[in-house]
Amino acid sequence: MLNMKHLYRILCFVTALLAGGAASAQDIHLSQFYETPILRNPALIGIFNGDVRVQAIYRNQWNKVTIPYQTGSLSGEIKFPVGQGNDYLTTGLQFTYDRAGTSRLQSTQILPAINYHKSLNSDKTSFLALGFMGGFVQRQFDPGNMTFDNQYTGGRFDPSMPTGEEGKLALRGYSYLDAGFGISYNSVIREDVNYYIGAGYYHFNSPKVSFYNDKSILLNPKLTFNAGISIPVDERVKVIAEYNQLHQGTYSEYIGGAMLRYALMDRGLESTRGIYGGLFLRLNDAIIPTVKLDMDKYELGMSYDVNISKLRTASQSFGGFEISLVFKGFLNSRNSTLESVNCPRF
Repeated sequence: MLNMKHLYRILCFVTALLAGGAASAQDIHLSQFYETPILRNPALIGIFNGDVRVQAIYRNQWNKVTIPYQTGSLSGEIKFPVGQGNDYLTTGLQFTYDRAGTSRLQSTQILPAINYHKSLNSDKTSFLALGFMGGFVQRQFDPGNMTFDNQYTGGRFDPSMPTGEEGKLALRGYSYLDAGFGISYNSVIREDVNYYIGAGYYHFNSPKVSFYNDKSILLNPKLTFNAGISIPVDERVKVIAEYNQLHQGTYSEYIGGAMLRYALMDRGLESTRGIYGGLFLRLNDAIIPTVKLDMDKYELGMSYDVNISKLRTASQSFGGFEISLVFKGFLNSRNSTLESVNCPRF
């Protein structure tokens, strides 16, 4: 195991990865990004200790600035061994709901995913995975609470005045099919350091996204890079670092950080119960303190965005609160991966 003097170097390494700039996003984002593998990279599903995992997240943002932005995410994964070898297959389903601002702009996603994990060695510790996702997205808004320039006369707002948008806003809602794919590799170092790396590519089918029924407006493709590592530093302590980077159109986002896990119940690092505490950074946007409680099959996580962007004057540095709940476990069946996969422990 590594000792505590290496912790500073590990945290510095994670921070060094965060180099770049940010603008405005087209897709939703969550601070606990590591709890939404299908949205990060469909090749990341199945990289956990168990056969089944269900993850739920709720986010409430910008209470101090405007009408709160609310996001909900629910996803599930299930793994199956393939044949008599060490390969396994993971299927997943992602549901998200997002509502933003005065116009109540809403987005709903239903995204099935599938991932094949190819074993690269006989001791079941190294896997190359290829994943695909594709599904349905629906967006809509409520123009009833919106105001337009044409409704102001003499500096006063008159709701009875025409908006000037009647002939332009052809749709109050639209839907489209979306798709993405990714690749990942996960393995171990010295039998106790687990890590993964991956990359994903989303919206490669270039879906049309316009309330004006303009077929020339397309959703920009999104490229993501992902990494994570779990390193023991003491008999009860390990550091878990996570990193995610995405590029979509002119927007780039860099988020990463680390948590310390302290194992409970005098079972050392093999304990299925523990407490976590750590810090993440979304570059040029927010510092994110995070805590987590591991209760064997259940995990409860909480984080809060402390805003450091140019909006901090209006937001008074308040950002978004997130809470997550995770269930994971093995199946009591012959299709369990308990014996066929050396599951990574994050």
